[in-house]
Amino acid sequence: MCNFAPMKVDFLYSDDFYGMNSKELSHTCLHLLCTSGEGSFVFNEHCYHIAKNDLVVIPYPNRVSNLAAHTNMQVEWFAADYKFLQNLLPSNNYSIGGSISLNQDPVIKLTDDQARHLLSDFHKIRERMGDQHLQFYRELMGSLCLTMMYDIFEAHAQRDATDTHTDRTAYIVKQLMALLATGISRTERDVSYYAERLNVSPKYLSATIKRVTGHSVTSYIDRHTVPILKDYLGDERLSLTQIADQMNFTSLSYFSRYCTKHLGKSPSEYRQSLQPK
Repeated sequence: MCNFAPMKVDFLYSDDFYGMNSKELSHTCLHLLCTSGEGSFVFNEHCYHIAKNDLVVIPYPNRVSNLAAHTNMQVEWFAADYKFLQNLLPSNNYSIGGSISLNQDPVIKLTDDQARHLLSDFHKIRERMGDQHLQFYRELMGSLCLTMMYDIFEAHAQRDATDTHTDRTAYIVKQLMALLATGISRTERDVSYYAERLNVSPKYLSATIKRVTGHSVTSYIDRHTVPILKDYLGDERLSLTQIADQMNFTSLSYFSRYCTKHLGKSPSEYRQSLQPK
């Protein structure tokens, strides 16, 4: 039985290894630390073996299968709503490149100090998960999760610094991310534009990005575009028509639909939400 601590549905904590692919986690990103013993699991058709100080990071862990653990294995894991975690970081952060790498290999070997810091992050989050009554509960949890993620980034960056990628698929992914990092999605949001820049077909680009990262090209384009959109909407000197023109939307109605889809509000409603209450 999965031993979940009392909490809000967006945040889950447990020490049950076999609970890591529970249906309750289908919308989350899971962070699991092995503190002793060893075990294994299958992810993206590959089998991974983990032991003490191994960290596992998996978005949408319902894709995990074939869990197996030795009797002396002990783990602690924390899962949070995937979109909530993504929204904590700027779109051009290491999180994008990191998510690609983790989709290919979700296991990071930590040093003793790194494991100790991460376990401390887990426990601080666990201690505050029951404070839903606080007015700024989600902001508080976001701050604690952000600390955890940067501790993970540090260890992950060290792992990736020793890896070399020379195959064509890795090159395509890297070049797409480099293009998006320039801010070009302010005016260019069609997959065909990026395919042409990379000298591949839109079908090949879409299939490659999906296979390597687990996400669509459009999702990465949107993740770079939304922060730009928010910055423009936060500038009261610009009218909505000016913003739509500068971002190359074909019509004001299309601009409004894009805002509603990605911000949950119309452009005018989003602007209104930025005003002091």
